[in-house]
This record gives sequence, structure tokens and C-alpha cells, in this order.
Amino acid sequence: MSLSGLIEVMRGRRSVRRYQDRPVPEAVLGALLDAARWAPSAHNRQPWRFAVLTDLVQRDRLARAMGERFRADLTADRLDPDAVERQVSRSYQRISGAPAAIVVCMSMADMDVYPDARRAGAERIMATQSVALAVQNLLLAAHQAGLGACWICAPLFCPDVVRDTLALPADWEAQALITLGYPAQEKHSERAPLEAKVLWF
Repeated sequence: MSLSGLIEVMRGRRSVRRYQDRPVPEAVLGALLDAARWAPSAHNRQPWRFAVLTDLVQRDRLARAMGERFRADLTADRLDPDAVERQVSRSYQRISGAPAAIVVCMSMADMDVYPDARRAGAERIMATQSVALAVQNLLLAAHQAGLGACWICAPLFCPDVVRDTLALPADWEAQALITLGYPAQEKHSERAPLEAKVLWF
């Protein structure tokens, strides 16, 4: 693929939240995960982990469990009860309504260990950035495969809920949830001008 072709793929990717009632083949999901694992990572330690949810019962369980924590947080913020329920319901629908979802996790098991907080914090940030790069690979591959996808960061607010609900290994820290499916909507968006974000030296 040419550089212009690659950039066209990047420009065409959008966050899609409504999907057709059509399953995503396991082989396609496998190809997306394979693309994700080729992302660069700190020390090449590959700290990403993936939990794939194609079963509606599992997605429903996770959506409900995360929704309970979301409801508690919004209620503690003294949000209007009706607004709380609207937000929780929207979150539930986005997760449970997708034909497939991938919980992207981070593990520090293979990362370097430091005795001081400064370097330990930097190592953790490197692992987080590595996982984010894997997500980007996954999202671009999904778009190229004709799928819609949406990066949902809600697991960051309740990693314990995600781990307990799915019985994930103890070192798996939920970072994101990617919903996937064949798109039932078209999305368009713009970007700020490049010159507004760049300094040249």
C-alpha cells in the first residue's frame, strides 16, 4: 500500500456506535488481534492483553456490571436521577448492542521494575502508551476490513469491575473496550488545522 493509500485509511476511520445485526466472523477478529500485536511497544515487552466478547450473555453481564459502577459515580456527583439513568442506559446499549467487543488490558508482568516512584511511573506510562498503539493498529485494521469500531475508555474508571465480571487474570488491567460490528451509520468528522498543533524548530 502506498503512503497516500495508508493515509486515506487513517482519514476514513471513524468512531461508529451503531451496528448491523450481523456477527463478526472469528477469523476476522483474529486478524484484527494479529494486527494489534504488531504495534511497537516499550522494550518490545508487548504488555497488551485482549479479552474477546462475542457472546451476548457475557457482553450483557459486563455492560450491567459497569453500568452499576457508572450509576454510583454519577449519583455521587449529584447528577439529576433522570440524567443518570439516560447516561447509564446509553452506555449499556453501546456495549451490549455491539456484535462483538474486545476488552483491551495492560499487564506490567514483563515490564521493568524500579525501586523509585519516578522511574516506576515512567515505566507504567510506557506500558500504557504501548497498549494504546496496539489499539490504534486494531482500529485501523477494523476499518480496512469494512467494520465499524468505537474506542470506549469506561473500563479505566472501573478496572476491578471488569476483571471480576470476566474473571480475568489478576495482572490484567482493563484500559479500554472496543465495540465492533458492520456499521449501520456513516460518520464524518474534521480535524483541527495541522499548523494549530505543530511547532517547527
